[in-house]
Amino acid sequence: MLEELRIRNFAIIDELDLTFAPGFNVITGETGAGKSIMIDALELLLGGKTDNAFLRAGADRALVEGNFALDARAQNLLRPLLEQEGLLEDGAADFVVLARELRDSGRSMARVNGITVRSEILKEIGEALVDVHGQSEHLSLLKSSTHIDLLDRFADLLEMRAAMAAMVERVGNVRREMHTLLEDEAALKRRADRLRQEVEEIEAAKLQPGEDDELRAERNRLGNSEQLATLSGEAIIMLMGDDRADSQSSAVDSLMRVTALLEKLARIDPEMGEQHEMADVLSQQAQELALTLESYVESVEHNPQRLDEVEERLEAINMLRRRYGATIEAVIEYGERARAELDSIDHSEERLDELRAEESKLLNYIGEMGLKISKFRQQVGARLSESVIKELADLRMEATRFEVAISYEDDPEGCFVEGRRVAFSATGIDQVEFMMSANPGEPLRPLAKVASGGETARIMLALKRVLSQADHTPTLIFDEIDQGIGGRVGAVVGEKLWTLTHGHQVLVVTHLPQLAGFADRHFKVAKDVKGERVKTEVIPLEDAARVQELTEMLGAIGDSGNQTARELLGDAETRKEAARQAMASRKKNKTGQLSQQEQQQLL
Repeated sequence: MLEELRIRNFAIIDELDLTFAPGFNVITGETGAGKSIMIDALELLLGGKTDNAFLRAGADRALVEGNFALDARAQNLLRPLLEQEGLLEDGAADFVVLARELRDSGRSMARVNGITVRSEILKEIGEALVDVHGQSEHLSLLKSSTHIDLLDRFADLLEMRAAMAAMVERVGNVRREMHTLLEDEAALKRRADRLRQEVEEIEAAKLQPGEDDELRAERNRLGNSEQLATLSGEAIIMLMGDDRADSQSSAVDSLMRVTALLEKLARIDPEMGEQHEMADVLSQQAQELALTLESYVESVEHNPQRLDEVEERLEAINMLRRRYGATIEAVIEYGERARAELDSIDHSEERLDELRAEESKLLNYIGEMGLKISKFRQQVGARLSESVIKELADLRMEATRFEVAISYEDDPEGCFVEGRRVAFSATGIDQVEFMMSANPGEPLRPLAKVASGGETARIMLALKRVLSQADHTPTLIFDEIDQGIGGRVGAVVGEKLWTLTHGHQVLVVTHLPQLAGFADRHFKVAKDVKGERVKTEVIPLEDAARVQELTEMLGAIGDSGNQTARELLGDAETRKEAARQAMASRKKNKTGQLSQQEQQQLL
């Protein structure tokens, strides 16, 4: 959960340090005081987009920092990422400190536990810790494209959807290969001719790995044959002597005489035996060296014809390297790929038959899997509808009917479902849309066509209440989700949001005193003018100060207003105690999801 929040030089916030409670935290204050600015700062901290408009006038940088305590589930979820990025402090994963700094140059820095990271890492960690439900979600709820994700989140279908997405991706790959093979035949023929020419050219060369290095060494010897023969010949003369001169001056002969002298010396003085052996070894090595050089001289040939052949071979290899790869190995690899592609084109009809069979198999599998997921959604959708209707009744929308409509459409290129060709996507075969009837006798219609602003807010609240019970994100933030909801329903809204604290920390920005009465910790946001500057202050409220704030929110004055505020707090505490008792007796499985056994029966 979010324990501490520090904000510096953000919009009209000069300096702000807040400590939040584990349960229900409520933020109130006049319009324009800066309540939503705090939410903007939190969203920036969690990896949101930067904007220089967030920078307080006259400041060169803004800073938002938050300390989060991690429960066991959050630790298990985040530990692999923290370890991978080297972000664990002393090996502990029971807390994490996130920070985001925005500079007047437009640059921003993200840090986790004091270590600079990419903003994507900050966002990934933030999404696991906090879920922000802002006013914009009222509009997103009216988009039918979001409804399938809301339903699947409630149904815990992400794993099943991932399997479906993998199958859809495979079909896409198969269809792309088929499309390639079915391209213009003339283009394929030209491609085949070019590939055949390249393959023949590479195979005719009969390249061997490392051949060019050997050829360059041979070229070097052939090009310098005369010098090699001269140098080795002179070395042989020095070792063995010249037949035309006194051979006694040769190195070998001299070493042999030295060996003989040392042999006589060792007979007189045995301690010189080692020196005699050394001289004997040197003498033998000199003779072996001379023989090796004589053999080398015989191998050195002056062969201009062979030199031309080597030059031609090296030029041929270099030409292939310029065309197909930097090394002989790369040229050979290119030839193998070209041969494989050529074979694919030459056997394109056979390959097309294989691909068509694979496509049909996958489409059958997708249809079978999609139908099972659809049945799963229908069962869970009915439970979601029941839960939402119950929530709406509590929110004074007793006559409202709500239904999750699930259907699929025909598509001649679609998957096979019970004798039909049905459109499909990575989410399955279903089209999901929330339907509603606000008044008795009216037919169910798409949500966007019948919901008013206040009704949309209440439907959003009902959905969030139902979905949040299946949501394991530690901290839930609601930014004026009560917009359009009157005071008569405020206490119900407050109670429903407060009950979410059974598994979450909840932060709410609100204008409703009836909702604020349920706070476990109440903060007031106010603007303070000092000199010519305006800055935002956040004041924790207790006892009399809290009663005064609720009185002002009610628009009441005097003792009667204070009494009304105290009664509001008393009523909230009574409701909270009743809710505590109800939650204590409630079974652990509150999500309405299908059990594991039910899922296995379907799949």
